[in-house]
Amino acid sequence: MTGRSTGQRRTAGARRSLFAAHPSRTVVLAFAAVTLLGTALLALPVAAQDRAATDFVTALFTSTSAVCVTGLVVVDTSAYWSGFGEGVILALIQVGGFGIMTMASLLAMLVSGRLRLRMQLTAQAETKSLDIGDVRRVLLGVAGTTLIVELAVGAVLALRMRFGYDRSIGDAAYFGYFHAVSAFNNAGFGLQADSLVGHAEDPWVMLPVAVAVILGGLGFPVLLELLRHRERRRTTGRRTWTLHTKLTLITTAALLVAGTVLTCLLEWTNAGTLGPLDWPQKFLAGFFHSTMTRTAGFNSVDIGAMHASTLLMSCMLMFVGGGSAGTAGGIKVGTFAVLAVAIIAEVRGEPNSAVLGRRLAPHVLRQALTVALLGVGVVVTATLALLSLTSFPLDSVLFEVVSAFATVGLSTGITADFPAAGQLVLTLLMFIGRLGPVTLVSALALRERARRYELPEERPVIG
Repeated sequence: MTGRSTGQRRTAGARRSLFAAHPSRTVVLAFAAVTLLGTALLALPVAAQDRAATDFVTALFTSTSAVCVTGLVVVDTSAYWSGFGEGVILALIQVGGFGIMTMASLLAMLVSGRLRLRMQLTAQAETKSLDIGDVRRVLLGVAGTTLIVELAVGAVLALRMRFGYDRSIGDAAYFGYFHAVSAFNNAGFGLQADSLVGHAEDPWVMLPVAVAVILGGLGFPVLLELLRHRERRRTTGRRTWTLHTKLTLITTAALLVAGTVLTCLLEWTNAGTLGPLDWPQKFLAGFFHSTMTRTAGFNSVDIGAMHASTLLMSCMLMFVGGGSAGTAGGIKVGTFAVLAVAIIAEVRGEPNSAVLGRRLAPHVLRQALTVALLGVGVVVTATLALLSLTSFPLDSVLFEVVSAFATVGLSTGITADFPAAGQLVLTLLMFIGRLGPVTLVSALALRERARRYELPEERPVIG
């Protein structure tokens, strides 16, 4: 009896060690568990307007889209779901954006007053914190930043709805808070069938939503560092940012400007999108679309009416996505920046890749290349699968695939017309895109392998 108890304890200890060694595996399982819980809740009759049980595929697709903060839908959110269903979706967005493991770590800290090592390792995997000792501060910073941004943006939107559109106080507050949570978490869920098309000419709606999307898409490490260095500059008079923050801010600004300019140039005379708008409104709509391709999902113009060239440009921006450890998806701007720096260094014939006075480590380049190529492989595979399941054109299918993988939520309007098998393909894409290809692969790996020897070097012909 004692031997059996000792063996059981050893087995339990081995399992705990396995989770501690691979916290990303716990993150994957937690996201899957929350997704299934959301599916069960959305399938209840009380979650639908007509009080009828929702089919499994629709409930699973909606739950995954909310947890993975994507925004793709197969049914109209406000018309199909009841107040209970919308509340479940809002909760899933908040949990998914904040990070289920970050949320669990924060709750454990609040209850016990401390973080266990296992919880710290898990939170570290989710928040990309570099030092376990910083996890407590990071979690509090994440919670505080989320609360402040969502309340501020929600208040602005609620006031605009109340005094600009004469909505009731309750309706205006609900609209403002729902869209603030959805925007900061880069989810893209809206309470109107046309998303924000009806407010395309209103900067008091467009700009607060865009600001929330940008802040959420920068990533929590960048936001916390900006706040921390603001205090440090106030005390020391110096401002020093890490390379990650510099690359994220510079690349994000460059992509926002490029996306705005290209959207305006390509859609300026399109009668279905920017054509009917005045030139200030065209720039506003172009900027809003460029911002939403950072994996937000709201739209102020009809995406299905855009030119094929604009859809392709949008696919490239969506594939890049936003900042690391934030609410955005895609391969991340840091990955894109590292690859661009490596290409420039190779073209110049330089032995090392350097940017902003810092040399990039070789393993960083390998990680960036791995993430990008895995992303391309997933997108191509899913596109081929959906082309074989549907009769929609390549440009529309590719747009939906990239939007799902990058957890964007923008759609040309064909997602609801996909067969159940096609919607399941998009569901898997959203799940992979939220967790990241590298995180998912490492979570599924049984063990790590370390090579204890070096092989002879040889150089194959390239090009």
